[in-house]
This record gives sequence, C-alpha cells and structure tokens, in this order.
Amino acid sequence: MNMDRRSLLGLLGAGAASPAVAQDANTGSVAFLHGVASGDPDTRSAVFWTRVTPADPSVGEVAVVLEVANDAGFGDIVRRSTGLRARAERDFTVKHDLDGQGLEPGRDYFYRFVANGVISPVGRVRTLPEGATADLALAVVSCQLYPGGLFNAYDALSKRDRLDAVIHLGDYIYEYGAEPSAYGMSTGAALNRIPQPAHEIVILADYRTRHAQYKTDPDLQAAHARAAFICVWDDHEVANDAWMTGAENHQPETEGDFATRKAAALRAYYEWMPIREPKSGALNAAINRSFDFGDLATLAMVETRLLARGEQMTFADMPKTAAGGPDVAAFEALRQAPDRDLLGERQRQWIGETLSRSKAAGRPWQIIGNQVVMAKVKGPDISRMMPPEQLQQMVASLPEDARPQVAAAIQLFKLGLPFNLDSWDGYPAGRERLYETFAAADVAPIVLSGDSHAFWVNELHDKDGARRAVEFGTSSISSPSPGDHVGGLPLGAALSAANPEVRFCDQTSKGYVMLNITQDRVVGELCAVSTIAAKPYELKRAKAFAVSPTGGLTEL
Repeated sequence: MNMDRRSLLGLLGAGAASPAVAQDANTGSVAFLHGVASGDPDTRSAVFWTRVTPADPSVGEVAVVLEVANDAGFGDIVRRSTGLRARAERDFTVKHDLDGQGLEPGRDYFYRFVANGVISPVGRVRTLPEGATADLALAVVSCQLYPGGLFNAYDALSKRDRLDAVIHLGDYIYEYGAEPSAYGMSTGAALNRIPQPAHEIVILADYRTRHAQYKTDPDLQAAHARAAFICVWDDHEVANDAWMTGAENHQPETEGDFATRKAAALRAYYEWMPIREPKSGALNAAINRSFDFGDLATLAMVETRLLARGEQMTFADMPKTAAGGPDVAAFEALRQAPDRDLLGERQRQWIGETLSRSKAAGRPWQIIGNQVVMAKVKGPDISRMMPPEQLQQMVASLPEDARPQVAAAIQLFKLGLPFNLDSWDGYPAGRERLYETFAAADVAPIVLSGDSHAFWVNELHDKDGARRAVEFGTSSISSPSPGDHVGGLPLGAALSAANPEVRFCDQTSKGYVMLNITQDRVVGELCAVSTIAAKPYELKRAKAFAVSPTGGLTEL
C-alpha cells in the first residue's frame, strides 16, 4: 500500500510496544485528533503539547503520559512524565515542560503521548545547541488563513531534511466568520474550508473551536510534528488591527468589552499553543522572550500588539486643508508624534539587554522575531503604472467595502504617504527609539517580519541614514496577498522601485523564509509554493540573499 510520511510517523507511534501506563478511572475511548506539537526549546528541554478528545467529554479529565525517546520506535526512552491530566477546564489540552532536565543539547528526540492505552502520533524536536555551533536551519512563517487556501507550505516544511525550529510570527488563526463576503471565503467555499464556528469568534468557546479546527489540518500537524515552533501572536489571534485597548474588528456595542474578548483569546492561545505559560503575576500579554543557539545566534521574540501599541492611524484620519484637500503636513505631524509606539520602554530595555548580552557572549548574529514590516515603505504611484481604465477596473474588482479605502489610498500614495500604517511606518518615533537601542548594543540585527502576506528583503536605516539592520519578511502560508487584487500589476516591483530600503519585494507568492546560519553569513531563502488551491504543488526558491557579519547584503 502507499504510505506517506505522516502515516509512517503515526504507525511508528501506534505500532511500538508501550510500557504499562497509569490509567485514569475513566477507561473510555479517547483520540488524538489534533496532532502533537513542541515549542520553546532550550538546551535540555522543550514544551510538549497535545489535545486528548474523549468520547465522553463529561468525564472531566483523562490521565496522560508523555514519552521522549532517542529513536522513533521508542526502544530507548529517556524521559517518561506521568501524572499529566487533560482537563475539561483547559479544553482537554495537555502541555508539559521538562523544566531543563533529562535531554542533551543539540540533539533530535522523538516524543508521543499515551492516554487510556491510546498512543498519539509521534513528534520530533531538537534541543538548542550549547557551545560551539557550526550552523542552524530556521524556518520563518506567518499568516495562515484556513479558508484562504491549502497549507502546502507546511507540507513542504515537514519534508525538509534539516529543520532546527520554526519561528511563527503570528496570525496563527483568524477571527472572521463564514459569511460569503467574509475574508477569504471566496476561496474557502470552493475548497470546502469553512471556518468553525461559522460566525466571527468573540468568546472563549469560539476561540477554542477555531484553534481546534486549524489543528486538524494535516499539513499543519505534519509541520508541528517535524520541529519545535517558537511562536508569538499578531492581531488575528484576537481581532484585526488590534492595539492595547481595542481593535479595528471589535465593536463594543455588539461584541462587549474588548478586555474580556482579549482575555478569552489569550486563554485559548495558551491552551492550544506549544508555548510556555506566563509566570505567576506576569501579564498574559508579556510574550517576549529569547533563545540562545550555542555560540552562533540569539533570537529575541518581541510583542508589538497588546502590551504598548497605540491605536493605528488610518487615511480616514487625514485632516483637511481650508480648501478641503488632504492636509498632508498635519497628518505627518500626527504620525511623527513622539508618543507613537509599539514596544513600550520596558520591552525596549529588555531588547537592549538581550542584544548586549548576546554581543558580549561573542555570538555573531542577533535576530529579532517581530510581527510587522519595519522598513520605510511609501505607497507606489499606481496611476503611473496602468491606464486609467485599467485602474478603475482593478478597483471595481475589489470587495465592495474595500473599494473606497483602496481608491483613497491610490490618491494619497501620489503624495508620498506610507503603504501600511499598521506596520512600523505608523509608529516612526518608536522605530527610531528601537534603532537607538540597536546602536547602543553595537549590533545590526536580522529583523524578521510577518503580517504583510508578502516577501521582503530590506535594508533598514535610521533618520540620519545610518544602517541599522537587515530585514527578511515572510509571505503568508495561505492568506491573500495585496498583489492578488491588483489585476496583474507588478506591485512588488513597484514598491522596490519607489523605496530605497526595499531590495526585493514579492506581493503575490505564498510560502516561508528559510534562514541558513553559519558563523560567516546568514542566507535568507524565500521559498514559494506554486499553488495553495490544489495538490500536488511545486516548491521553488523565489530569491535568496546573504548577509555578512559586517552587514553587507548580497543577492545570490
């Protein structure tokens, strides 16, 4: 019979001899419908996750055992954690941290869970290296809209021979409903990828159901089983264009208190994601943390949504001149206001300390896992790129509720205004403070970005023109890209031509970024899948750039 890789992993778990397992009084049937996952690895442990689905959810809890082995057949088990419980109060999810014990640095291990005699699929995790480290292979992903298309990029990741960890920059789920006009539903209906529940998610049960649906996707399960994920949320884990105290897609009149919605969303996130829980007394939104990869690199994951972000500006906020036209000078004064920020002083100080510590330890590479594009990006003057009739047709092809905003943006882009005010371009004073932090630590980091549904390779400069970092932006796994809606217009090339900081931009491809890191250079490969509408698909390297320790950026 034909057997794919995921089937083989499952049989390795289900077919191996298992030791006696401490059973709960409930001996009813259970299933592992949502796969297994690991995350937040360190040199001697990681967080291990699964979800147990009991046939009778009224049981309240199910006893679970975690096994970690040197081999996929579990003949050489190195850790067995008993006494774990899948409880109804946590939606029957299980998460266990080995607390820095039992594993060796820089090693691959296999793991599985056992409940009521049922064995889960098998996962694979690699601990962080310690000391001399020759190289790393890290994937960077973001933005996976379930109705937006197939998760082919995750299937491709699961088949990579070398994959040390996956860095997820957010938008793991989306909050929208299944109405015909809802985001991505024109594709979702055709592919029968219908969001569950069918309405926009607002309460805890909604968020749990949506997370559960995403983790039934076989390609996402395969990627989680292949390597540990290091995750941070962006906005859609709560609601579109979220900030500290609200979101564009939250209406208090009908959806209640935003703080209540945010708390429900974060509770479901911590239940369903392989990430360490906040320490007692810490803010749930304080998700920033760091990872040291031997003597080679430090990864700092930052939070730019819920801790300190002020409300986004929009072009609808454009002041008017006395003559009734757009008052760009007044708008720019608002955008450049010193108090506009994404990080907050406490997190920025932590970033500086983390970068300085990494530099003092002699690591050549510092990496920032950040949600939104950091480069200065002006919107292109599209009116110069196509005849007026074609431009009108392009706007008319957009969803009805998006047309006024896009038409207004086309006009405003002629005035040199930013392409995306939800990115760092909406918070330039905060960006300059971060660049000052880079300079004080005497590092030029690699900045990673998601959110934009596009590939980017950017060179970042401060307001005085000093070079501060190189940025690799990953496109989406399946979420629609801006270039999908502009009638064949080469939007990526237009953005590159209009912006000195943009070395390369692809506004249509879907996929992920691979970072291949050695002591001498970091190579960023932009890996694109040929389609998200069907299988099979092809994987290609759209572009690749190398960064030297001195900051030089070279296209390969």
